[in-house]
Amino acid sequence: MIQEFCNVSLHRFKEPLSHEYLNDLIELLLKPHCSVYPDFSIWQTALQIKSATQYRFYDSLIIAAALRSGAEVLYSEDLQHNRRIEHLQIINPFLQ
Repeated sequence: MIQEFCNVSLHRFKEPLSHEYLNDLIELLLKPHCSVYPDFSIWQTALQIKSATQYRFYDSLIIAAALRSGAEVLYSEDLQHNRRIEHLQIINPFLQ
């Protein structure tokens, strides 16, 4: 979820990262670990998840990417703890 990291690091950090530093982080650390990139079917799946769960589209997009990657667990403090969507279980790590 490179876009989520970029959004947080540019807008929510006490001292936002510079664009140059963020670009280096993406290139060196994040890009090599990404196996799922948005495409038309991810957006369709996200819309189906949104319709079924009433989650926001952006949260549904994260879930769709996690499902596509084959992940079994998605850690999030923003989504319903212990909810299962297909093979994916949502866990709030702060409730453990």
